[in-house]
Amino acid sequence: MTIDSSGHDTSFCDLNKVDAHGIPPQAMEMMSPDKVYPIMSPEGWAGRSKIGPVKGAPGLTVTLAECPPGDHAGLHKHTDSVENFFCVEGRFEIVWGKSGEHRVELGPLDFISVPKGVYRDFRNIGGVTGRLLVAIQSPPGDTRDTVVHSPEVGKGIVRRFGQPALEAMAGIGVKFGD
Repeated sequence: MTIDSSGHDTSFCDLNKVDAHGIPPQAMEMMSPDKVYPIMSPEGWAGRSKIGPVKGAPGLTVTLAECPPGDHAGLHKHTDSVENFFCVEGRFEIVWGKSGEHRVELGPLDFISVPKGVYRDFRNIGGVTGRLLVAIQSPPGDTRDTVVHSPEVGKGIVRRFGQPALEAMAGIGVKFGD
């Protein structure tokens, strides 16, 4: 696990793991917002939010995503978890569907929930840094949230960084596809 100088968990984009496998850090950045601050995770959680200082209900993780203008998470789905977005500050576009064909804008205090197994992304569409509270509810007994990134995200990585980058990412457990 890697913690940056701001105290946020960068284990999804663990630079040691990325460097050791020859994965360009920019490729990993295509699948995660700029900063993610874990707030709460269940006791015994193995997922990326395991360092959340508050230990809460089984399967419930809460993070704060901090995104500069244009930043986004990349189209992905949580195979078994519901993801809830609450806009704290700024303006976000939430997209969902196989290709992100459905859209809604969130302003401060707006909320939306995306069911398990549905591709989704969020993007800061405002002119300033935005903050989005993200609550993910996994099934009871799960200790890790399984995420699969859209095939289109994988194709974008291949276009920018080549097939070896995608294969190296698969080698550390990053999943693409339906």
